[in-house]
Amino acid sequence: MRKLLFLFAISLFFQFSLKGQPEVPVEEWTGKTILFIGAHPDDDAMSHGTMAMLQDHGNQIYVVILTSGNVGTQDPKISTTDLSRIRKKEEIDALAELGIPADHYINMGYTDGMLELQNKEEIMTRLVRQIRKYKPDVLISFDPGKGKMRWHKADHRSSCWLAADACRAAMWPLLYEGQIIHENLEAHEVREYLLFDGFPEDYNTEVDITQYLDVKINAMLKYVSQFTSSGWSKYEGPEMSAEEEKQFRERLLKRVIYKNDKVIEQFRYYSGSPEGIGR
Repeated sequence: MRKLLFLFAISLFFQFSLKGQPEVPVEEWTGKTILFIGAHPDDDAMSHGTMAMLQDHGNQIYVVILTSGNVGTQDPKISTTDLSRIRKKEEIDALAELGIPADHYINMGYTDGMLELQNKEEIMTRLVRQIRKYKPDVLISFDPGKGKMRWHKADHRSSCWLAADACRAAMWPLLYEGQIIHENLEAHEVREYLLFDGFPEDYNTEVDITQYLDVKINAMLKYVSQFTSSGWSKYEGPEMSAEEEKQFRERLLKRVIYKNDKVIEQFRYYSGSPEGIGR
């Protein structure tokens, strides 16, 4: 009897621990179209290893960023226009390290830090258009939370809810029907989600990015204006001294997650109707 109870308990444990994981491991995905939606040009850094691996495995990745990142600095002498240009180049250069071409990058140009105050219907219309245009199998986004709301800072908070709502809207042919009638797009349902920066207890998928660690770090090194102390407070250009680059690389390596001698990135994987993302 004890043996049967033990086996039953083990069975329940594995059912719970594996709940929600993709049937095919992310490391084996190929031939999928993947859409990343984020708020700022660098938000994708949290999943760079996974994105590099997916691109390398024959998937198509598109990156939609909602703001230009034009106020993300403590340097009072830099203009918003100049910072927008800097961050555009940083993002395109980072994506190039991942193998993602520049024409797969879409920036919607909203003002950094003000996303919650923009016209939501306008943003939704534009996001739904991208979803219907590229027909992604998978969305990568900030996690809005499961069962309860996940706190994110303002633009991240708006981004994750807009992404989830746009996926829901894109599947209904009578919503934004002008895109279907006049632009020859079709309603599209996204069925798989990799959600990052959520509650740790909700993570159910760990992606082994060990082979892509160098690619991830090299991509993150492109964000000089955001991740270096000198670039953040007094931007003097994309070039770093050898010593500063060494310190930058060491700092980035400390942020990497190791588990069982592997480098991993963590997600909450969800499969199903977009209406159930938060359940």
